[in-house]
Amino acid sequence: MSRIAFGLSYSGQNYEGWQSQLSTQTVQDQLEKALLAFSQSPIKTLCAGRTDAGVHALQQVVHFDAPVDRDLNSWVRGTNRYLPSDVAIQWAQEMPAEFHARACARSRRYSYLLLQSAVRPSIEHQRVGWMAKPMDLAAMQEASRHLLGTHDFSSFRASQCQALSPVKTLMHADIVQKSSHPGHAYYRFDFEANAFLHHMIRNLIGCLVQVGIGAREPQWVQRVILARDRKQAAPTFSAQGLYFLGPCYDAHWGLPMGTPSYDWIL
Repeated sequence: MSRIAFGLSYSGQNYEGWQSQLSTQTVQDQLEKALLAFSQSPIKTLCAGRTDAGVHALQQVVHFDAPVDRDLNSWVRGTNRYLPSDVAIQWAQEMPAEFHARACARSRRYSYLLLQSAVRPSIEHQRVGWMAKPMDLAAMQEASRHLLGTHDFSSFRASQCQALSPVKTLMHADIVQKSSHPGHAYYRFDFEANAFLHHMIRNLIGCLVQVGIGAREPQWVQRVILARDRKQAAPTFSAQGLYFLGPCYDAHWGLPMGTPSYDWIL
């Protein structure tokens, strides 16, 4: 068997997350169903990072051991034929047997897009988060700096999280204002870490937004970290604006660094 890696993009609003469930309404279920239809053999896939319900992905990386021999272009076009319109394989690459989509990833990257406007999203519905109140960009940027480094992120961890340890290293946290017009603005929150806890980013966004609207001062975020208590943090923010940009691998694996959708979101 040859090991194949896929780069997969999807809109998450119609799915109950990545991981297979009895309902079969997950991205993994849709992908494995399409692989079965194309290859006429059952195939189990493993991803670089499990996404929650409603979360989108620009480059989810998955791998599997192919039970049949097909050229790489056929794996892409043939499998896409059986996938829903909101899920698409972007590339395929044959990998050494020791490659593992999850274990070989050095880090993972996410972006969160947020519309600040008195009026709710329409065209961007389910593509962005929303906050009606004006926000202070500088205050949120100051707060985000407290998140950098290695911390116990228990205050930002969902109760159902299965991670063995709450200690993670966040090496990048940045917030930029994408556009500004009278009465509204778009913000992009970027995060990169060795790994993330369940709901961690949405809980971080919840806290940063509280700082942005002036309900909390930037130093409050540091106190939340030190508390190691989920009750001390803000409520979990909406999944609608969260995008998994994908994992980062060492260069020797030779995997693509992005997909066309990066140009759209970034």
